[in-house]
Amino acid sequence: MTRIRKGVSAIALSCVLAGGLAAPLFAETSGALTVALAAESTTMDPAKYSAGVDQYFIGTMFETLVKPMPDGTIANWLAESWSIDDSNPEKPVLDVHIRPGVTFHNGDPLTAADYEFAYQRQSDPSVSRWSHFQANVERFEIVDDLHFRLHFKKPDSSYVANYLQLWALPKAYFEEVGDEGFGKHPVGTGPWKFVSRKVKEELKLQAYDGYWNKDHRPGVKDLTVKIIPEDLTRVAALQTGEVDWIDNVPPAMLADVKGLDGVATATMPAGNHLFLDMDTIPEGPLQKVKVRQAIAHGIDMDAIIDSVLFGQGERYAEVPEGGTGYAPDLKPFDYDPALAMKLLAEAGYPKGFEVNCYNLITPREPNMKEMGEAMFAYLGTIGVRCKVVNLEYGAWINLGRRDEKTDQLEGGLISWMWGQGVPSDPAIAWGGHLHSYQPGHGWGSYSHVDDPEFDRMIEDVNATMDPDARAEKLRAIAKRKHELVLGGLTTYQPLVTMAWRDDKVSYTPWPYPGFWRNFQEIGLKVSD
Repeated sequence: MTRIRKGVSAIALSCVLAGGLAAPLFAETSGALTVALAAESTTMDPAKYSAGVDQYFIGTMFETLVKPMPDGTIANWLAESWSIDDSNPEKPVLDVHIRPGVTFHNGDPLTAADYEFAYQRQSDPSVSRWSHFQANVERFEIVDDLHFRLHFKKPDSSYVANYLQLWALPKAYFEEVGDEGFGKHPVGTGPWKFVSRKVKEELKLQAYDGYWNKDHRPGVKDLTVKIIPEDLTRVAALQTGEVDWIDNVPPAMLADVKGLDGVATATMPAGNHLFLDMDTIPEGPLQKVKVRQAIAHGIDMDAIIDSVLFGQGERYAEVPEGGTGYAPDLKPFDYDPALAMKLLAEAGYPKGFEVNCYNLITPREPNMKEMGEAMFAYLGTIGVRCKVVNLEYGAWINLGRRDEKTDQLEGGLISWMWGQGVPSDPAIAWGGHLHSYQPGHGWGSYSHVDDPEFDRMIEDVNATMDPDARAEKLRAIAKRKHELVLGGLTTYQPLVTMAWRDDKVSYTPWPYPGFWRNFQEIGLKVSD
């Protein structure tokens, strides 16, 4: 049996006991704060989330078995302890002991029956967009009220690497109010409980008095989350004191915001990882490796980060430093337009070619629209003539998602992203955009690649439970992916900056799970 305990690594996650960080300096829970986010969740139901932005909101009210900490380690959270029984390596068992004394916001105790209910909802494809995450679970076993086991059909290392997957959902309350009622008034175990919501305007929360974690909890009673997508308006609201905290400080204004009296900032690498995806399914230029390599050498990403993103991005090659599967010998492609044009000519395109280039214009990450425009402009200088199609977030994500009837990109390019989390782990992301598309199985849900060898490698790493062996196999995938420029040309990892009134607010950034907009610890500062 492989048992996970404090200080022992498991699938590249360092588990530490909750309560390992010093508590913040704020007064007893009282008073009110107002914060502003640039983007809004599409749902309040964890079983229905579709992207990272949903988790900014869900993560305030709901919790999982383990949780990323501010220092990059992973803490046992709602799980008091957990282990993997691999006595039968072909069918491992995840054994979980729930932390006693945890209650939902309506006062109901958290039990194994709630987790069984959560598993059922999150494995139902009619409910969850990520039901394939549960596909390798053969059955859920309740041992007692605070103890359950997940029996796997086959090894699934990504299940462990992705924070043990399951959000805690209240079975009795959900059955009482139904799907619609739960969406309108969600109930979780998190530090904040739901009060009210006005779509596209605000979400009101209140600190949960019965919250189990006394060391890591809010220090303010009432929290209002405003939705302010316009950058100038969001910054102005901080300057005037209309709000006390903002996310997504626009890169062009970062120096000005940092220079404001009484304002503190924190800049963190986002859990998102950006890349330029290339549709290699239909016959055309992008099927040729030299064309893809030419594109890689035809974009001056360093200049874009410097001038378009104002330095708010970090280049990476497949996996950033510190991530599982990081290969230090892999380096981002050099900007070399002469080599790019030579490669195009060798591929049979001495005069270049025209291609549709799809660009996200919603600021999902800072300056996304401008960054995409700059990439496509660089490609024009080497002969890859982009017909730029600008898309809002909803149309963009639906275009990138694979469909059983048609390949919607039709041989085009698209500026794309996929979270690898904090700390980075690329396995799930690669299963989604590097593995070939397999309807009903979860593989390749946003993939524009059809490469049987990558399919074999990804499925093999997913079945490898030993953390060292798994990391080595991920490095092998990274190296082959880099050489062939498949599953997207990695571009940069965004840096996200939050700002707050330092004379009023005590705030510790927490990733959940990989996006630094979690209000686990925020409160009013203690007066001198």
